[in-house]
Amino acid sequence: MRHTPELPKRLTDLTPVVIVGTSLWALATVVLFFVTDGIWVQTALSGVVLGFIGLAIVGWQRAAARRGSKSAQRL
Repeated sequence: MRHTPELPKRLTDLTPVVIVGTSLWALATVVLFFVTDGIWVQTALSGVVLGFIGLAIVGWQRAAARRGSKSAQRL
């Protein structure tokens, strides 16, 4: 059986994806704040908050991997 090579770090790193997604939600929040009100602004703001939660989870996983935790995702 052949050894499967590791994927390059740029394909497994989630940080850029989360940052881009959070930035897009932040942009949508600003635009919608001036265009409309109500549920759309709240939805966009929720996307920003969830993006920051995602960044915290990515950081938590990296810290666990550096500690050598057996259950940590290897990034």
